[in-house]
Amino acid sequence: MPYLREIVTEGHPALLRVAKRVTPKEIADPLFQQLIDDMFFTMYEAPGVGLAAPQVGIAKQLFVIDVKDDEHDPAAVINPKIESAEEEVELTEGCLSVPGYVGEITRFERVTVSGLDRHGHKIRLEGGGLFAQCLQHEIDHLHGRLYKDSARDIRLAVTDEEKEAPQAAEA
Repeated sequence: MPYLREIVTEGHPALLRVAKRVTPKEIADPLFQQLIDDMFFTMYEAPGVGLAAPQVGIAKQLFVIDVKDDEHDPAAVINPKIESAEEEVELTEGCLSVPGYVGEITRFERVTVSGLDRHGHKIRLEGGGLFAQCLQHEIDHLHGRLYKDSARDIRLAVTDEEKEAPQAAEA
């Protein structure tokens, strides 16, 4: 049975630290598997499209993602690494850990990310648009970075469009 975890907000130490790599032994641990289930549950309840372990106070290289499109299945990604990135774009973004705010940020339009799935098997995720934005956003969390560290024009989300901005859609 998954549990709703508290999403920590800006200023929490877990959001500022570089997350630790996850070992194969940790992946096999039932408590780690429970964490993955809890993170999916918490992400959906937020509601959001991505959630990194540091956002629930756990400094581990793990995030969950579900952009709810026809091209990408929900995924848990462990020890992710960006393999390739193409074409910079300007996007509006927010974050569950910085509730109520959005800003303009430069991201890559397409990325390829490698890592491990929840069973410790190698995976490769590729995509563009919201999926690419979310992957980059969550990986930033694992490096102790919030979107607002590199965003411009950070402001209260007031329009419907801003309130639904990705990662504000992560929120």
